[in-house]
Amino acid sequence: MAEKRRAGAVMSDSASAKCESDREFLSQAGVSALLRGALLKLVESRPEDPVGFLAEHFAHLSSEADDGGSEHQAVSRALWHLSLAHHSQRSAFNSNIRVAYELLTQCGRRQRGVGGVRGRLYTETLQCLCSEGGLSGTTAAPLLRRIQCHDFESVPFELFRQGVLTCSVFADYIRKSQCLYAAVASAPDRPAERTLCQAVLATLREALETADGADVARYLEASAKISPAKVAQAMAEAHPGKQQDGPIMDAQEFEDAAAALFIARVRMVT
Repeated sequence: MAEKRRAGAVMSDSASAKCESDREFLSQAGVSALLRGALLKLVESRPEDPVGFLAEHFAHLSSEADDGGSEHQAVSRALWHLSLAHHSQRSAFNSNIRVAYELLTQCGRRQRGVGGVRGRLYTETLQCLCSEGGLSGTTAAPLLRRIQCHDFESVPFELFRQGVLTCSVFADYIRKSQCLYAAVASAPDRPAERTLCQAVLATLREALETADGADVARYLEASAKISPAKVAQAMAEAHPGKQQDGPIMDAQEFEDAAAALFIARVRMVT
């Protein structure tokens, strides 16, 4: 019995030593911090494919460890971080913006030996955000002209954050405007009547004018408040009685007009 107790004690000490060795290895390798950070990102994003998300997350971490990364790779990594949370998840979204900003800052420091995000990288990031948000070049161009910076400029974080938020909100706003046009059109393959489109655009303008200009997200909230009932009312007031054929407005023209209402309220970067 005494020998069994001594053998058990030896095995226990051995297991304890191994456990301590394992913990030391994980600590030195930084694995615990990596896992904790990955799980936090997972909880923030709540993706439909958690395993795929984690695989992509660690793949990006691995590529970020490569000191020889190009500007294109830096923008790609920044965009991935910006895609992890919707702008309505403000805390997580702002955290991801900070990570993206630091990635682009490090790239500028490696390439030019100076800090801050270069204007060219900032503008390229905004262009990619608009494209990934489903915006056509024609629709995005007027907005980008208002908020882009010169290539040689150093972009501070707050300006970077505001630009990213503006592009993200604008993409959602355009999708809502497309839904408004679909509500006005009598059939998916037939352009809507101009008088009806103008009435709905006037309702959209009125909603935007009531929004607080301190935050571009307010414009999206205002446009979202245009209910089907309001659309129907505007259409009835503009075109009472039986609908008749008349001048039309195609989807792109309506989208451009809706975009102009939003862009006019965005402060130009000088």
